[in-house]
Amino acid sequence: MKTNKALVSVLSVIILSGILVFGISGENKDKLMREGTPMYFPAEIDFAGEKTPLHITDVRERLDRELLINANLDATTALIIKRANRVFPIIEPILAKNGVPDDFKYLAVIESGLVNAVSSAGARGVWQFMPDTAKEKGMEVNDLVDERYHLEKSTEAACKYLLAAKEKFGSWTLAAASYNGGMNGITKKIDEQKVSNYYDLALTEETSRYVFRILALKEIMSEPTKFGFNIYQSELYQPIPTKKVEVDSTINDLTGFAKSQGINYKILKIHNPWLRDKKLVNPTKKKYAIEIPLSGY
Repeated sequence: MKTNKALVSVLSVIILSGILVFGISGENKDKLMREGTPMYFPAEIDFAGEKTPLHITDVRERLDRELLINANLDATTALIIKRANRVFPIIEPILAKNGVPDDFKYLAVIESGLVNAVSSAGARGVWQFMPDTAKEKGMEVNDLVDERYHLEKSTEAACKYLLAAKEKFGSWTLAAASYNGGMNGITKKIDEQKVSNYYDLALTEETSRYVFRILALKEIMSEPTKFGFNIYQSELYQPIPTKKVEVDSTINDLTGFAKSQGINYKILKIHNPWLRDKKLVNPTKKKYAIEIPLSGY
């Protein structure tokens, strides 16, 4: 029997709201219900310490939209929460070292779902760099090596971009928006509209949703049980211990190299997705650090 999709969508929202409402009891529940505030909606929220003006009607409704959408993407959001347990411990210290706020790890979440995604436009990796931008930020991109797939190096490159954007705009929120809309694109909108706050700008559909998607994932991932994601610690994807093997010469056969390290080619590629061929040609004697897992294979 066919089911009306619109009805299913409405019911999903009602069910989500119901779960979240009935999950809170007592005086707080009565107070929020009297004020007409959905139980899942935050009283306040900020991005990188910059407060989101929830008193503005369209700002409030745009955040509400992204919270409801992402809370109802059950499998997708659950997988992101599981992956974050493995990926965030790699991203977080790199952001901290570079003076980039921790909230930017959620930018990586909405860019790629914390996997090495491939976009139709040619962006690659967790941070979704285009080839030219990646090269500008110091990454090697060719048929043999593509460091957009290297989590540590691409995170370092993202930090370079975000620090430059913060210096240009004076706002971490606008820096985040520019990651989607481009620095030139955001500058053009600021000049045209004579305002300098992300929440006051009329932007393209994608860029206007961008920061709100980050905020929604931050809220959901910070308090997953509030949104119905009851994931046990044992279900989270655990970090895999590795050792780094430094090489500065050509490897003609990565399968043979993998076997010499006690693993197979598949495991080698999983831990080193930046290796894009079956060999590593290295005439310049560049030093590469190849990760070899110590367990999990």
